[in-house]
Amino acid sequence: MTKQLFSAKFRAHTNIALIKYWGKRNKELFLPVTNSLSLTLDAFYTDTEVEFDTSLTSDVFYLDGVLQNDFHTAKVSRFLDLFRKEANRPNLFATVRSINHVPTAAGLASSASAFAALAGACNLALDLAIDTQTLSTFARQGSGSASRSLLGGFVEWHKGQGDDSASSYAEVFDDADWDLAMVFVIINRQAKKVDSRLGMEHTNETSPFYELWPREVAKDLEKIKPAIKAHDIDTVGTIAEHNAMKMHAMTIAANPSFTYWEPGSIEAMQIVRRLREEGISAYLTMDAGPNVKVLCRASEAERVKAAFVSRFGEEQIVIAKPGPNAYPLDKE
Repeated sequence: MTKQLFSAKFRAHTNIALIKYWGKRNKELFLPVTNSLSLTLDAFYTDTEVEFDTSLTSDVFYLDGVLQNDFHTAKVSRFLDLFRKEANRPNLFATVRSINHVPTAAGLASSASAFAALAGACNLALDLAIDTQTLSTFARQGSGSASRSLLGGFVEWHKGQGDDSASSYAEVFDDADWDLAMVFVIINRQAKKVDSRLGMEHTNETSPFYELWPREVAKDLEKIKPAIKAHDIDTVGTIAEHNAMKMHAMTIAANPSFTYWEPGSIEAMQIVRRLREEGISAYLTMDAGPNVKVLCRASEAERVKAAFVSRFGEEQIVIAKPGPNAYPLDKE
């Protein structure tokens, strides 16, 4: 039989949720308990190439040039199965090469950009022509937040209804084409000690605050949406910061308690509050990791960065602007 190859390469950018996703109602389909809303950013991204090869007998996965073990490859294979099923090619295996231009598993949304890029590459390589909304339901099943990384600007991920996978998708809420930036304060580039999924499940199962979470998210979304449309960064930032703190309060109240914060995280929080005292619109958000992200005006981003450089160093501070939709790359 003649060997056949079907390949494509895609880039997707990370997104940072301003209204957090923290909890699944269906673990197999990655259906969330609540809607969430994020900002896609240009500074961090993943480039992924997939090559379906009729001569392969199993999938092969390289991350940052390193061949991955069976455990990590199995996760990618389960994701590829979604596209093999769609293409009606159950025995068409692939080599996946993924390069993270973002620290992996450090709370900087590397899994979101990684699975969004892989989804885009699979769709193109197999000529499936899946529309973006539907493709977001595929990406979601690799990493929930990946549904949002397919799209640029402010993106809302809808929780959907019941166990209907098609109703839980992402769509652009606002193009973020205004005076907006996010400054990343990278406290620790190493993989976090508590995996996001495990931390999420533990919080949902043991934190007494979790029953309040869906109502709080609904209220925060209702307030933040008009503020985004009005380009009101102070209201957007205030709501986003409070939402993040409520998420982390749930982890602290879990049993046993845990936190993603490190001493440097708290120092960064204090710097953010000092910036506000100086009249700078600066608001923090944090995900499942120690790194702090500061929402601010793009016109004030260099001043915000300077406030952190003396403590954390130039190489630890990155300014990001709103990022684009995921897109195909020409293969070298």
